[in-house]
Amino acid sequence: MNPLERTVVSMDWIALVLFLSLVILALGKYFHHGKFLNFIILPFNDKYVLFHNKKGQSPGWFQLLMTLFQLLNFSLFIFLALKAFGALPDWSPLWTFFGVLGALSLFLLAKAALQAFTGFVFNSGELIMGIIFSKLSYLNHSGIVLCVANLFLAYILKDSKALVYVAGSLVLLINGIGAIKLLKYHQKAIIPYFMYFILYLCTLEIAPLVLIGSYLNG
Repeated sequence: MNPLERTVVSMDWIALVLFLSLVILALGKYFHHGKFLNFIILPFNDKYVLFHNKKGQSPGWFQLLMTLFQLLNFSLFIFLALKAFGALPDWSPLWTFFGVLGALSLFLLAKAALQAFTGFVFNSGELIMGIIFSKLSYLNHSGIVLCVANLFLAYILKDSKALVYVAGSLVLLINGIGAIKLLKYHQKAIIPYFMYFILYLCTLEIAPLVLIGSYLNG
């Protein structure tokens, strides 16, 4: 028999990441109970987003907590997906996770900054901030799906490619619902800048998903 090389990934830090993300979710529920209830049903009811846009409030601590929750679970999901597809780089697993977390955080910050700059250029800052809040809210809601998927991938259905595809499809579905509602709600404001919107959509929304999918399949 020929020896087979197996990469053993420690579960200690994965358990810590999952525990931390659940603590963040619990803090959001405890300190912002009303917002949390509206946030949970976001794909079915736009009250969470519409209330923010009508009141013109700043995102606040709840949105910050949910963004942190989303970043932790997206990063862990990408790590576990890479592991399932045998595409982990030759680094320490923990450093790979931190690398993904850092890259995702920088990407979100850069995209938000570019959107805010676009709003400044076209003198539509309030509209752009509302769009950023709406898109980020649906992305944060996807973190709940990925948190459940991460628990299964880490402890129950280890390295399940089918689960990766199912969770990824649910994330696309949730954000697709958000995009459709966003277009419907802001259609009058987007139409005058339709070409710029299409350019933004292709470069910052579709292209990263294509690159990630190509990497996983390659």
